[in-house]
Amino acid sequence: MNSELLKYKDISLRYGEKEVLSHFNLDIKKGDRILLKGRSGSGKSTLLKMAIGFAHQTSGSLYYNNKLLDSNTVWDARKRIAYVSQDLDIYEGSVNEFIEEVFSYSSNEGKLDLIKLRRLLVYLGFEKDVLDMDFEDLSGGEKQRIGIIMSVLIGKDIYLLDEITSSLDSALKEKVANYFLERKDWTLVIISHDDVWDKENVRVVPVGV
Repeated sequence: MNSELLKYKDISLRYGEKEVLSHFNLDIKKGDRILLKGRSGSGKSTLLKMAIGFAHQTSGSLYYNNKLLDSNTVWDARKRIAYVSQDLDIYEGSVNEFIEEVFSYSSNEGKLDLIKLRRLLVYLGFEKDVLDMDFEDLSGGEKQRIGIIMSVLIGKDIYLLDEITSSLDSALKEKVANYFLERKDWTLVIISHDDVWDKENVRVVPVGV
């Protein structure tokens, strides 16, 4: 039996006087495909960010590989977890310079596969000259696609996907969802209002009080 990669135990979350989550529990095992569903502001994105230490619960515990996730163990979690959101940071320079900078970080050195990069650019509908474009000139959907490509190239196996297809057209939504869902060795936790993720092998988990 697979042990949990991530375990949310009795997680509660408050913003001031407002209770957003109450005693939320979720076990995530290797290879799971989980779609979090809930109204806007129900704490879905915060749950994902907790797994990499970018947000914190009001009470309850979160475990990674059966160890309590804290300021020490979160570094182990980040080696395997990719949090991919609908927003990319603003960057001044070309798309190629942005990619080179990300892969210059010590944790990503040696991971840039140029052949795979080109294949992914074609798969997601880019022309080859996109690498020479200014990052700031890209549309929201183009930035979203670049973020998806970067997350794949970095080579994690646990993906926390936060509305990553929100700005894409219907054909690209389907392509992105299929790409992730076909990777059986990846573990996926998804937030999306797009129907392309709501497939037979995806477990829907309601979120919210």
